[in-house]
Amino acid sequence: MPGVLNNLRVVEVSAYVAAPLGGMTLAQLGADLIQISPKSGRIDYNRWPQTDDGRSLYWAGLNKAKRSIRIDLARPEGQELAASLIAGQPGDGGGILMTNLPSRGWMSYEALKQRRDDLIMLKLTGNHDGSAAVDYTVNCASGFPMVTGDGTRPLNHAIPVWDIATGLYLATGTLAAVQHRQATGQGQEVSIALSDVMLATVGNLGYIAEVQLTGRQRPAIGNHLYGGFGRDFATKDGRAVMVAAFSDRQWQSLLRATSTEERMPHVAAAMGVDLSDEAGRYAARDAIAAVLAPWFAARTLSDIRQALEGSGVLWGPFQDFRQLVAEDVRCSTANPLFREAAQPGIGSYLTPHIPLSFGAAPHGDIVPAPALGQHSEAVLAEVLGLSSGAIGKLFDSGLVAGPEQE
Repeated sequence: MPGVLNNLRVVEVSAYVAAPLGGMTLAQLGADLIQISPKSGRIDYNRWPQTDDGRSLYWAGLNKAKRSIRIDLARPEGQELAASLIAGQPGDGGGILMTNLPSRGWMSYEALKQRRDDLIMLKLTGNHDGSAAVDYTVNCASGFPMVTGDGTRPLNHAIPVWDIATGLYLATGTLAAVQHRQATGQGQEVSIALSDVMLATVGNLGYIAEVQLTGRQRPAIGNHLYGGFGRDFATKDGRAVMVAAFSDRQWQSLLRATSTEERMPHVAAAMGVDLSDEAGRYAARDAIAAVLAPWFAARTLSDIRQALEGSGVLWGPFQDFRQLVAEDVRCSTANPLFREAAQPGIGSYLTPHIPLSFGAAPHGDIVPAPALGQHSEAVLAEVLGLSSGAIGKLFDSGLVAGPEQE
């Protein structure tokens, strides 16, 4: 597909979220992303969510714009073929592997480097020592589940945030390694651990330093904004909205929109705080909320939207997935991110492109996720230069397979 990375070819041998997302990010930027799967498919091929007839919407969502080849990786001949595809031809923009599977034997960096000296390998592990971990087992150790909700029990959030962040780190690491190779001619192994992404984020946000330097830690405060003012409010029609004020300008906008300017000096005096300061607003958060809550409770979501639109107030409605699709114009083709795209075997539905927008390479059509083995023949011919006769022998021997028949 057209894009800013048309000169790159990346081979992905992976499963689940992080590495497939990293590969798809590069593919949607124009890289030729070749996904090698076992003949029976990856272990996440049928992962939820699914259609009513068992088609994986998860698979379709995380594998857009890729090419797929099915190889019997249990056979030495299949491993040899996969290694040849990973190495590619010298100087062709290839020789890049992204994987979160065990990288040993034929798929180790040392073995692949013997085939191509400037090989780049992106290797994802659970922990830095190579031991296994997944998003849920990493998140539970991060501290965030202890401050999510009201603190009565640990709560792992539903979004695989560490997988997502790691996938984007993988894409970034690929581009950095490619730039280094272009400048020096040298390849390298780039390693990242899922738990290290979590630890780096906790540190970057200041929570490690807060414990070490002050002995304090972030408490469980529900939907309140830690260190400032922000929280949820119930509406007249049974909905809820989130409101936040970081800057003094946003704070003043909130007071004007809700006609509560005259009452806040009394709150400040009673609480002994300066409400022009974020720390003061955080200390007085419950008293502030008590003043604001009646304004929201007296209005429907539609009334609130009309009153706050263009006011400078930071706010948004709480929505479930149905409400997101039905009510939020950002989740529609009015947003250039989305297209109504057809996924073979599933149907047509609202599908996002990559969130990045490049002026020099506008978004083209969305390329759907491939069927397993859809590009087996083309990949062998284009990357390895095999003749149709040689490819036919690989199919006849069962070493390679094309797309499964419906």
